[in-house]
Amino acid sequence: MTRFKQRDHLMDIRTLLLIFLVLCPASPVQTVKKVELKIDASAKIAWTDANYICATIDWWPKEKCDYNQCPWGSASIINMDLSHPFLGNAIRAFKGLRLRLGGSLQDQVIYGVGNLRSPCHPFTKKKDGMFGFSEGCLRMQRWDELNNLFKKTGALVTFGLNALYGRRRSYRHVWEGNWDSRNALDFIKYTVAKGYQIHSWELGNELSGNGVGASVNAVQYGKDVIQLHNLLNQVYKNFRERPLLLAPGGFYDPGWFSKLLKVSGPGTVNGVTHHIYNLGPGSDAKLADKILNPDYLDRISNTFSSLTQTILRNGPWASAWVGESGGAYNSGGPNVSNAFVDSFWYLDQLGMAAKHHTKVYCRQTLIGGNYGLLDTETFVPNPDFYSALLWHRLMGTGVLDVKSSGSPHLRAYAHCTKDRAGVTLLVINLSTQIQYAVDIQPSDADTILQYGEQKNHKTKSLVHELKESVSWIGSRSSDVTLSREEYHLTPEGGNIKSRKVLLNGRLLQLTGKGNIPSLSPVLKNRKSPVSIEPLSIKFIVFPNFSSASCR
Repeated sequence: MTRFKQRDHLMDIRTLLLIFLVLCPASPVQTVKKVELKIDASAKIAWTDANYICATIDWWPKEKCDYNQCPWGSASIINMDLSHPFLGNAIRAFKGLRLRLGGSLQDQVIYGVGNLRSPCHPFTKKKDGMFGFSEGCLRMQRWDELNNLFKKTGALVTFGLNALYGRRRSYRHVWEGNWDSRNALDFIKYTVAKGYQIHSWELGNELSGNGVGASVNAVQYGKDVIQLHNLLNQVYKNFRERPLLLAPGGFYDPGWFSKLLKVSGPGTVNGVTHHIYNLGPGSDAKLADKILNPDYLDRISNTFSSLTQTILRNGPWASAWVGESGGAYNSGGPNVSNAFVDSFWYLDQLGMAAKHHTKVYCRQTLIGGNYGLLDTETFVPNPDFYSALLWHRLMGTGVLDVKSSGSPHLRAYAHCTKDRAGVTLLVINLSTQIQYAVDIQPSDADTILQYGEQKNHKTKSLVHELKESVSWIGSRSSDVTLSREEYHLTPEGGNIKSRKVLLNGRLLQLTGKGNIPSLSPVLKNRKSPVSIEPLSIKFIVFPNFSSASCR
């Protein structure tokens, strides 16, 4: 090769190398950090309901718009396509999904049965109406169609009643007077006569404290709750079990909630429902940054803790429910609330709420707005749908304590595994660059065991003593080869704003017939290291990590 040809050859190589570097920039360097997680399975710290996962269906018509977008389409109680096969398949996948029917327009709904004071018309835009809409009417034909869906899919239904019916606006958004229960009573009687199964009835939506759109005094509200309690006792008097009564379905106000429980009295309210939108408005350009900020996520724990104390002091007969939570209010944030990044917030809050004695957690919404578990137009599941389904299938009712030696960017929650022996651990990595190498150990007093194997010769006798209380193995470790199950969630292409999610590297998408795909784990040898990649989520099932508290 001549000197000129060699020079040209070197130039070609340099040119190709330059093109490669431009088109394929170097990925951020990952740091591996070791973290120790101690799971205390000696006792449960809290309990959830077996059907902890809940989703809402709202009343908003297609004219509901926020921030120059109208993301509701035909996804409400009054206009949703109930025959869409994706909808039925999505609900059935949970084998008992709770559905809460309610929302902002709930207290403007009249029921098309009995002697109405006004015609049964749909919601229409109204400039001086609450939330910009007129009253709307639920026709009984539509109610029949809804209940047909609920029966076919095995849904557990909560229905939110109109708590402003019969009241008058006194000034600004304060409403006074007694609740007129006649229309609600006719509706409940119709429901019972048709044999429709309602798991719980809720009175009002966001009327507590200063209210949102409207507010009602806590003493008056307490009296109205007693009235509903008496109505339910009357209508369901021949039933072995009557539906639960939930209230107030609003934002937590310590004084208001305390007074409601004191006025309504023992055994009246079964579930204290509160709403959470701790991420702020859906229009916030830094919405995704908030979700990845552990300090920001932790702030809501004060609300959970305070509500727990309010119930213990004033109504220990009741349990705490999150009746509605969509993360970001005003329909959620486009390309955030319906994207993979939202699962960091959603799963973290499911775990946090459970640790604070929350029995049920209702996600806004099943479908509708930007925060739907299903896409408003196509009914195709968004990433949070699969996060909710994995939680529902893996995380049991018993909540366990987890202590971490690591960064707050690694979030960890543990429950007894659902419907089988073992413990399930949820780990959430909010870090953009750190991969965590996780040493997972049971914790019992001063003794630490790892996968049932002795750490040194001195612990041999302690292994035998603890076998009855905490054990990773049902027999000698040499008898069988044990595995753990891993369900690793990552966004398609590593883009946290993707609306597609991978499970163990496999794209989750509906089958050709519109069925929910199988959510199969990968099996890992029990001795292999546990790791969690940056910006990813992992459920880990340890089927042989058992204790008396999880049996």
